[in-house]
Amino acid sequence: MKGYLILLITSLFILSSCGIHQGLTTNANLNSTEVVLAKNNYKVISSVEGQSEAMFIFGIGGLSKNAMIAEARNQMLSRAELVGNSRAVINETVEIKHSIFPIIRMYKVMVSGYVVEFID
Repeated sequence: MKGYLILLITSLFILSSCGIHQGLTTNANLNSTEVVLAKNNYKVISSVEGQSEAMFIFGIGGLSKNAMIAEARNQMLSRAELVGNSRAVINETVEIKHSIFPIIRMYKVMVSGYVVEFID
């Protein structure tokens, strides 16, 4: 009976994990462009999202947080199809999710925003 209890406690420890979520709505980009949407000269086309994932085993591996945000942002901007159109991405939000296991740490970064197209 004592062996089963030790096995149960060990199994619960190995299979347990923690999750942390962090949402960043501020623009940390130093060379940002400001788009003023004061007039009714635009329409919202779609929402776009990009994501990046990294896994660390014993603290080794994966990309840094800033590199993951840049990768997710590049993916989002390529999906927005901004080149050749009078479009912009607005309301950019960065979300970071941490999953922590005993020896493994996983990060997922999601960057999302809305694509607007200017009419006049």
